[in-house]
Amino acid sequence: MQAAMSAPDQIDRNEPAFRVRGLTKTYGEGPAAVHALRGADLDIPDGELVVLLGASGSGKSTLLNILGGLDRASGGSAHFFDRELTAMSDAGLTAYRRHHVGFVFQFYNLMPSLTALENVELVTEIADNPLGAGEALGLVGLDKRVDHFPAELSGGEQQRVAIARAIAKRPTVLFCDEPTGALDSTTGRQVLRVLQDVNTELGTTVIIVTHAAATAAMAHRVINMADGTIREETVNKHRLSAEEIEW
Repeated sequence: MQAAMSAPDQIDRNEPAFRVRGLTKTYGEGPAAVHALRGADLDIPDGELVVLLGASGSGKSTLLNILGGLDRASGGSAHFFDRELTAMSDAGLTAYRRHHVGFVFQFYNLMPSLTALENVELVTEIADNPLGAGEALGLVGLDKRVDHFPAELSGGEQQRVAIARAIAKRPTVLFCDEPTGALDSTTGRQVLRVLQDVNTELGTTVIIVTHAAATAAMAHRVINMADGTIREETVNKHRLSAEEIEW
């Protein structure tokens, strides 16, 4: 097992953010085994906004969980820059998530008894070199809502608080699993705009897992998955802004 991950300023950013070779994941054994990944191969350059596209059961969330250090592969390898995630100890993966990774999920997972500011401060208190909680909320357009509780915020605003919380620790990579799945089209575009801005303004590698094909138009790179494999990879020569996406 490899040692714990270093802090963000100590990684070699001349390499791809992720390099995946022959990655497999099997749940269970024997005839009932589920093969969620069947030998995935891909490279994700540093600083890109990438969309992992596929139907339910295609393997996209499993791939995200392995790259995010939340799950372990059954076989193959996955590198984060020059470090092999698939060879790390549990302590190494914990350090990797702490120093380098932010997560945004379909459901916001905010603490209902805390204000927007206090929800973000939960992360800034344990990060090495965080953004101020107010600054992070300002980046997602919520500087005037910092003292509101989640129940006083719309779904889109709650998701933006969740994004602010994720980016407050200045992650190298931001993983987003169906971030607009619970939102209407107008609010979904607003959230995608924030993710696009995070990628552009902070230089964060953003990986969005979704079944919504329209989201692909805003990505640098689109990875289509089916049956646990990478079926197609496309680089967009002409990207759309989030506001231009046809929902």
